[in-house]
Amino acid sequence: MGYLLYDSHDYEFDDRTLAHAKVAITAKLRKQESFLLSWVMPPERGSGRISLWMTPSIPLGFRFSGSRAPALNETWVQVLHDMSNSTRGLVIVSEKEAEAHAASR
Repeated sequence: MGYLLYDSHDYEFDDRTLAHAKVAITAKLRKQESFLLSWVMPPERGSGRISLWMTPSIPLGFRFSGSRAPALNETWVQVLHDMSNSTRGLVIVSEKEAEAHAASR
């Protein structure tokens, strides 16, 4: 498991999901764009939803547990990026959900 480190808090994600989110998040912040980042907490971690206002002025880090970077699925990255430009913001979805979303377009 990896961690998204944001404003002195850490949020746990599996390394593969975090690697894809990292690409989408940094693409927005590199352009100095703020946006909403949201995800659903699984039942084993208490359920519910989390939303963060991501802005370039707040410290951000990514900590991965694995020593190797996972191969990136360009479709998943593109869906996350597209979501980040919507009024709903970037919603972390699974690879399977991203593939289904891309296929439905």
